[in-house]
Amino acid sequence: MEVVVVLLLVGLIAALVLRPLVAVVTVHDYQRGLRYRQGRFAGLVEPGTHVTLKPVTEIHVLDGRPTSITVPGQEILTADGVALKVSLTARYVVADPVAAITADQNYVAALYTTLHAGLREALAGRTADEILAARAELGPVVGGAVASELARLGLELLGVDVRDVMVPSEMKRAFAGIVAARREGEAALERARGETAALRGLANAGRMLDDNPGLLQLRILQQLGGSSGNTIMLGVPAADGRVARASGGTSSTSRGGAAGRATVED
Repeated sequence: MEVVVVLLLVGLIAALVLRPLVAVVTVHDYQRGLRYRQGRFAGLVEPGTHVTLKPVTEIHVLDGRPTSITVPGQEILTADGVALKVSLTARYVVADPVAAITADQNYVAALYTTLHAGLREALAGRTADEILAARAELGPVVGGAVASELARLGLELLGVDVRDVMVPSEMKRAFAGIVAARREGEAALERARGETAALRGLANAGRMLDDNPGLLQLRILQQLGGSSGNTIMLGVPAADGRVARASGGTSSTSRGGAAGRATVED
């Protein structure tokens, strides 16, 4: 019994002495663990729980899940002298944990700087109108510009998108004026098209009357038959060149009866 107690005491004392020197590290399946022995890289470790002796061995854990980073709006001068603020959103994953640790002291800060430089390169030589028109294309252009540098950092870029393009207030007013002028021009064009169609219809009607004189007489009779008591005077050219006026209306002495007369004047 006394031997068991002594052994327990010795084990407890040893655990207390070794506790500051022993570390227990758990690497999850979505993480990457890098083992360093006496300051030198010794390889990757599998997911699980690992016990290390602190003065000799160290395990550095990196998150291997995709994550996002936002590059806030940076003021960039365009080719036509307009100061735009363009912000980016990028998704990336640590593809090579060894390169991510050894290539730069802080790979996240390096990624931020690289994206900012790639954005400036993508916008260089473009005017403000070209940037606004090609907004959806800027993300892939930035991604292609920084791909080699991110590979050196051990990062894989999953996608880059332009988040916001902020323009100066005076440029916003200018764009609003351009849009208003464009809308006014479209409205004027539609009015002109309507007037042209109306004139074309009148011209066609005139040609039909020239080709078919009887249509005018039928139209006069139709108008007289549909009148509701008001007198209608129409000038109709007669065969001898004089003007015949036709009038139609409702007689005051007959109910619903239509009366009409035509006179020829010199």
